[in-house]
Amino acid sequence: MHRRPLFAHVSAHVLALATALLCAGAAQAQDKVTFATNWKAQAAHGGFYQAVADGTYKKFGLDVTIQQGGPQVNNRPLLPAGRIDFLMTGNLLHSFDNVKNKVPTVVVAAMFQKDPQALMAHPGQGYEKFENLKNAPLALIAKDGQFSWWQWLKVTHGFKDEALKPYNYNLAPFLANPKAIQQGYSVAEPIYIENQGKFKPVVHLLADHGFSTYSTLIEARTDTVKNKPELVQRFVDASAIGWVNYLYGNRKAASALMIKDNPEMSEAEMEASVALMKGQGIVDSGEAASNGVGAMSAARIKDFYEQMVKAGLYKAGEVDLSQVATLQFVNKKVGQDIKAKLGAK
Repeated sequence: MHRRPLFAHVSAHVLALATALLCAGAAQAQDKVTFATNWKAQAAHGGFYQAVADGTYKKFGLDVTIQQGGPQVNNRPLLPAGRIDFLMTGNLLHSFDNVKNKVPTVVVAAMFQKDPQALMAHPGQGYEKFENLKNAPLALIAKDGQFSWWQWLKVTHGFKDEALKPYNYNLAPFLANPKAIQQGYSVAEPIYIENQGKFKPVVHLLADHGFSTYSTLIEARTDTVKNKPELVQRFVDASAIGWVNYLYGNRKAASALMIKDNPEMSEAEMEASVALMKGQGIVDSGEAASNGVGAMSAARIKDFYEQMVKAGLYKAGEVDLSQVATLQFVNKKVGQDIKAKLGAK
């Protein structure tokens, strides 16, 4: 009988053991990361969920848990407290405040080139031109908006406080008054208005009229940037690729994860939101079109701060802009090759 040499059995065993150890080592090499958002799961968070769903984070050695926000959840203090590793924030105003108040956080990427903050109006009421919105007799604006970008609208575009009424996130007053204008998140409220009011609203992005902040920022602690820059780079790169795949690839698995976290959402609503994100150039426009998703520039951060100084939100020199964001992790064209392969439609 032909017998296999003993050393062959030993070699095979050693090889199998070595392979198992390598796999175990790879599994152990996954860095656990908690990333918190500022609201319930929705299409505007889709790129991050995509990177979880399709394994992009894992390919970058990251075991990422997404911790969603919501009306009764404030994830912002958890970042400086060390309870989470990265935080998704709304726009640069939060980051300016952090630097002003000496909160040890810094922006490491901007996933949205345009802030989706918008003003909406009924069609056929003379509001198709942005400059006519300031003449509306009723402007439904939430309190936080009244004390931030509304001040910019007054100084820059001549809006007046006389029209102000608080927006309480109920569409009924707007739907009932064809002469009213209302604030909205441009990738969400237009969908709700069309569903409830049976018409497509006129939508004016503030970003298209000079409100130059980035949005959907990723913030990290300054000590993380200093001590674990390689971890930050992997998270930023994987998130950028997640956004490319979410916008241009198969996003069904990401949608399923978001619906699991937030059952109020539907796949149809998220698809409609993705269409708006694409059409409005929210993610993939401006600097991102050439430098990759997440791109930022010091010049644009400075421009937005100067606008906010003119609006009276800050004093000149009050915020050290060099502490607001770091560009070391962005502008590297990450994901551009994937976008080309997917066709970027």
